[in-house]
Amino acid sequence: MRTRLLAVLVTLALAVVAAFAVPLLSATADQRTQQLVISRSSDVDRFVVLAQQAVDSGDATALNADARQYSSLYSEGVLIVDAQRQPLVETGGLTSSDPEARTVIEATLRNEPEAPVERIRPWSDTPVLFARPVGTGTRVSGVVLLRASVTAAASDVAAAWSAIAAGAMVVAALFVLLAVLLSRWMVRPLVELETGVLAVAGGRRAQVPERSGPRELRSLAASVNRMSDAVVESANQQQRLVADTSHQLRNPMAALRLRLDLLGTEVENRPAYEATVAEVERLERILDGLLALATAESTATRLAARADDEPADLAAVVAERVDAWRLSADEAGATLVPCAGHTEPLLVRTPESELAQILDVLLDNAVHHAGQGATITAAWESASDSVTLIVTDDGPGLPPEDLARATERFWRAGGDGAPRGTGLGLAIAREQTRARGGVLELRAVEPHGLQVRITLPAAVTQ
Repeated sequence: MRTRLLAVLVTLALAVVAAFAVPLLSATADQRTQQLVISRSSDVDRFVVLAQQAVDSGDATALNADARQYSSLYSEGVLIVDAQRQPLVETGGLTSSDPEARTVIEATLRNEPEAPVERIRPWSDTPVLFARPVGTGTRVSGVVLLRASVTAAASDVAAAWSAIAAGAMVVAALFVLLAVLLSRWMVRPLVELETGVLAVAGGRRAQVPERSGPRELRSLAASVNRMSDAVVESANQQQRLVADTSHQLRNPMAALRLRLDLLGTEVENRPAYEATVAEVERLERILDGLLALATAESTATRLAARADDEPADLAAVVAERVDAWRLSADEAGATLVPCAGHTEPLLVRTPESELAQILDVLLDNAVHHAGQGATITAAWESASDSVTLIVTDDGPGLPPEDLARATERFWRAGGDGAPRGTGLGLAIAREQTRARGGVLELRAVEPHGLQVRITLPAAVTQ
């Protein structure tokens, strides 16, 4: 943005400088051209008077002497002819045989208007012919022709243009400097605001400076800081709520479980007692799931979810958790395929503990819902900026209409009468994945089965 703003300001500044400099250059050249015309026209008029006197007296001696002195002084040719085109004076290399001179003489004898002198520029070098008729408008007795050099005038124009160009460059440089300072003053607060907003979005506290830039941007910076403080306070309150809820609910549940255990030896109706214990265990699982989900959602919004956490080796975590779940898979009648060996770490921007929790949810679902005889595989795919964890089973899978609902809270395959599960596992995994900038995706496997894909940002290796 700063580059675009600077380009606009510099373009406008250069346009303003050019709008003043170009007319000034033209005016300077016109002024010097006019000075040359006035000076040489005066000289020609003087020679016209002398030529008329010579024609009247029949003696051109004084005229010749004056013309030669002029040519010697200014290095410019003078040609004076009579009405019969016969030369009376030829000096400075200008003769009546010159084609251009003859053309001008003929036009002057016919009283044709003299062509205007072209504007003199620094590169002009063509001499200019000045011509005047000798005599009156009704009786022309000769022509005075003067070939004026434009070298001195061109040098004067070049010097004037150089001074104007130097001044224009100085002014342009000042304008550019002003544009740089102005763009920095305007854009720097925007960059700081962008950095602050990205910091809040990325899970970091932001404090944008409020003492620079236009008043509107300073006000916006103050609003961003207040928003950051509000987000921090909201996240802290949510964390405290999770902690308080955990404490307040776990204690009564633990006391209830303890009383049931103490009554276990005295209860005669064992089926009712065992059903009560199973219901308490189910409530404990639901409570644990709710607390885990609340913690995951808090992590997704709180500022503690930073990108600078210690990265984890996904391949190593997969190998460790697959080994831990192999016995449970055997008990459920499923086959958990060992992971292939890896030579290089697959680092992801997720702490090892959270990655293990996510993988436990996926393996738990696969082990207990794929059914007997199912094969469960855990693998991964790596890209330039991400790593994908893939858990696949060839169990019954889910119908297409259930794939989109599987990550909803309390949703369980088979309806409310499902024998096991709280319906919170995939919801927890989804929130933990989202907290780390990842994506959880469910896919159907042909001819049957389910595949869960967790794509996480790859950690940058130093």
